Amino acid sequence: MKNVALGLVGVGRIGVMHANNISALNEVLNPRGVNVSLRLTDVAADHARTVAAGLGAGFLPSVEALIGSGINGLVIATGTGTHPELIKAGVDAGIPVFCEKPVAMNVADSEPVLDYIRANGGTVQIGHQRRFDAGYLAAKRAYEAGDLGWIHSLRALTCDMTPPPVEFLASSGGLFRDCSVHDFDILRWLTGREIVEVYARGSNNGDPAIGAVGDVDTALALVTFDDGTLGTVSASRYNGAGHDVRLEIQGSAGSLMVGLDGKSALASAEAGVTFPEGVSHLTFAERFDQAYRSELAAFVELILGERENPCTPEDAVAASRVADAAQESLETGVPVRVVLAAAGR
Repeated sequence: MKNVALGLVGVGRIGVMHANNISALNEVLNPRGVNVSLRLTDVAADHARTVAAGLGAGFLPSVEALIGSGINGLVIATGTGTHPELIKAGVDAGIPVFCEKPVAMNVADSEPVLDYIRANGGTVQIGHQRRFDAGYLAAKRAYEAGDLGWIHSLRALTCDMTPPPVEFLASSGGLFRDCSVHDFDILRWLTGREIVEVYARGSNNGDPAIGAVGDVDTALALVTFDDGTLGTVSASRYNGAGHDVRLEIQGSAGSLMVGLDGKSALASAEAGVTFPEGVSHLTFAERFDQAYRSELAAFVELILGERENPCTPEDAVAASRVADAAQESLETGVPVRVVLAAAGR
């Protein structure tokens, strides 16, 4: 049996989800000869102790103590502003790192982190979990097999049922950086092409407090790829029908829809059509439950040297560059060219 000890930093909403998923990994990995244990820490020590006790995990009083305890991999689920230093701490310790997106608050702050990882031979996987969703994987396979022909249109959307707290939105970087960055990442990943220009618009018809902190509650971006293909990326915080994440891919030989299932948050206006019949997804955690589990299983495989990195920091920063361009376009009202990575990055 191969033993892998994972250290988790941060047990807020996403951190607790990761803690639960890590604790459940052995159901899948034990039959493959791998045993995973969990140790965690958080500045909210009492809460972290409670989470650890509930999962049978270890609690350490600090990041330094956690890393010094002999963990094999570091999972970062803290606020974005803390990501750079925690990533560097993991790299300095010589252990693989899994970090929730993004790498840093903005691209400018991310680039020195990329340089540090590269200069010190670090291994860092970023949490773009949609790359592990069964629908997106099937769509990528169909496209690469030529089943769709050449793509003429892509339509991606991510709609929350209800908005997160305004306090979170005030420091999130905006709807494109917080939410649509997942769509920008998946479009690059699926097509293998770069987005080179973005034209964005946004609106606020919900809580005025969202506008007061400089964000929008609904937005749409027209994206142009490096081969001239067009796509749209839309997002909203107010989708009363449920949490809705879909991608429509239309090609010269066929079309596919990711996210169209019995729990889709939509209804047909046509007489006699009852699909979908299930209860809509309510949250992103529910919609991507299996994908979140699979990305952590992949991280364990990465630690063991059994696979290549499924989402590099360079991948994540490339998606953030598109999100930055979208935000700039939203603020200026004009199309914005995406600043692509320099050679070597």
